[in-house]
Amino acid sequence: MTGDAATGDAAALDPVTRERREKAMQELAAARDAHRKAEGVSRGRRGLLIVNTGNGKGKTTAALGLMLRAHGRGLRVRMFQFLKHESAKFGEHRTLDVLGLPYEGLGDGFTWRSKDLENSAAMAAHGWSLARAAIESGEHDLIVLDEFTYALKYGWVPWPEVEAVLRARDPLLHVVVTGRDALPELIALADTVSEIRPVKHAYEAGIGAQTGIEY
Repeated sequence: MTGDAATGDAAALDPVTRERREKAMQELAAARDAHRKAEGVSRGRRGLLIVNTGNGKGKTTAALGLMLRAHGRGLRVRMFQFLKHESAKFGEHRTLDVLGLPYEGLGDGFTWRSKDLENSAAMAAHGWSLARAAIESGEHDLIVLDEFTYALKYGWVPWPEVEAVLRARDPLLHVVVTGRDALPELIALADTVSEIRPVKHAYEAGIGAQTGIEY
């Protein structure tokens, strides 16, 4: 790239990029001029129920990003992982260890590899008892229930109980739930829901899981 292009000189750009830039600048200027602050938006902190769902990659990654952001602001954070086992040492675990942030592996790995699904269900129920205690303790500002949608989807943890705990939680406590196939009831209760949709994935091109990216 030339020096002029690197500093944003439109005349130095290729024709396609120049046209894209000119159109965007017009749209951005119009949006700026039309911008008005939304009315009725509450001020101050309140706890949010956030759901990251969908079949695409990045649900847990996004939750970890929120944990880091919250930790950077002095919030007390904790993660419960309902599929990963207690001895897992993936990249996120190594980072959380360095930062001294608490997490628990509550599962026995991926459910489709489980040799004892009844045990998997019992582990999920036990994990929920630990997560529920943490939610009700008042000792945290943000709690992540990673891959918790599966425990709800499979009926390993009863939704009415989960709903009651979430509704009764401290009004300042943020809870993040991740996983595919989030229950409609969970989506309805949540404040923020992001559905991550797969567009492309390297695995489809025969590229295996990468250290530091998938685990």
